[in-house]
Amino acid sequence: MNIPFLDNWLNRRQPERGAGLAAALVVDPEGINELFSECELLRSQARAAGLELDGSPDSLEALDQLMPRWRRDPEAVPWLGNDAGFYLGTVIIRTIQGTAWQVWPNGQPVIRLASGRELNVVESGLSWAMTGSPELSQAYAEASEG
Repeated sequence: MNIPFLDNWLNRRQPERGAGLAAALVVDPEGINELFSECELLRSQARAAGLELDGSPDSLEALDQLMPRWRRDPEAVPWLGNDAGFYLGTVIIRTIQGTAWQVWPNGQPVIRLASGRELNVVESGLSWAMTGSPELSQAYAEASEG
């Protein structure tokens, strides 16, 4: 995959935490969107359960219905939760007008809605992977309300 900002981001010199990602969002927002949408662990878990993630809100509902077998592996949960958060963010970005990735000063990527409200989708994804709540479809519904 050719992601132009990656060379600059990897070769940065001790900037403020999150500054590289924030700069990359300005330089190549589509590259960041593509990077965040990969979610390979989540996609492989979904594929193994017969679900193909297509970037739609319906796919979030389908994820919510999966049996959470990954919870048996405490090492996989944080990675899967991170992917779930990025996938949730990807669906929001692709389907809700006026949304974009934003980076907090601590380096945490979040979704900024057109209203200015910010959603920590990675935190939502981690909670979903660990406990099943909030459901990804519920988090999407709240985002689509503004």
